[in-house]
Amino acid sequence: MTQLSPANAERLREAFLSCRDMEGSLGERLSAYAAASRKVFPAYSEAVDRLVVRLRENGGGENAPKPGEALPPFLLPDETGALISLQTLIARGPLVVMFYRGHWCPYCRLNVSAVVRAQDRIEALGGRIVAIMPETQKYAAQFKSESGAPFPVLTDLDNGYALSLNLAIWLGTEIRLLLSNVDISGFHGNDAWVLPIPATFVVDRDGLVQARFVDPDFRERMEIDDLVAAVRSAAVGS
Repeated sequence: MTQLSPANAERLREAFLSCRDMEGSLGERLSAYAAASRKVFPAYSEAVDRLVVRLRENGGGENAPKPGEALPPFLLPDETGALISLQTLIARGPLVVMFYRGHWCPYCRLNVSAVVRAQDRIEALGGRIVAIMPETQKYAAQFKSESGAPFPVLTDLDNGYALSLNLAIWLGTEIRLLLSNVDISGFHGNDAWVLPIPATFVVDRDGLVQARFVDPDFRERMEIDDLVAAVRSAAVGS
């Protein structure tokens, strides 16, 4: 089983920084990083391809809340330990709920970087943002700090909330071996190796999903222009 060497880890870090700072859409940045990753660490990219096929064959993410359905309520701790509820967040307008794999995931970091840049556009429409991830408070705080996110980052320990939305997936032995240099067990406080499918939900003030992006391929994310348009539509509906 091929593992990532320190030299190739550095190459990926440089590729991430280049993609983060490049001009272009979020999709273009993600695609550029995916191409670099496939070149530097082909064994992992090929394993992810197989994982995505397995997830899609089994309907991964299909049963997550759809437009017109209510997003189940949550009460989760933020990066400071304060409990945050869905009801509190939607009281003042549309809410963007984003599930991330973790602070270690370069695709999540590219995603949150683009969302932070769009924060003013979303707030101008009366929208708010919240991130949810399965990592402990320490790493949620790290994710928030490193990304400069001005919105709460909530801890969904043991993926309890993600499970209720049919978003939680087991990575499998092949991925686990390839990511042996990533301390996911330490980040999560458990040894399950379960992650959420990255997903974005735009919810109106009634708690109803107005738009969603759910893709078992974590290398794909909702485009920022689509996200802003969904918030605008939810604001009008509210």
